[in-house]
Amino acid sequence: MEVVNTETVPGQDVEETLGIARGNTVKARNVGRDITQSIRNITGGELKAYSELLTEARDEALERMIEDAESLDADAVVNVRLESSEIANGGSEVIAYGTAVRLR
Repeated sequence: MEVVNTETVPGQDVEETLGIARGNTVKARNVGRDITQSIRNITGGELKAYSELLTEARDEALERMIEDAESLDADAVVNVRLESSEIANGGSEVIAYGTAVRLR
């Protein structure tokens, strides 16, 4: 499965557009991480636990988008975008979406 953030897959022609493929996940922080990250926030530096949490969420959202595209019998997903938002106090959603296509 080709996944690109451009309108086309380089060197390939789009034969058919199948619709939007999407995948999302919602991840919540935990109390242990909040305590350690609060200390890090005071002293400065990267909040690695949160970076890892969001990396995991992005990967999961992308994988779910690919599964959705495969269910549409797509060869690729073009114009892929990622967005995140806070859902609830301590919870964040990451969504991946793009256009599922068949290639020639």
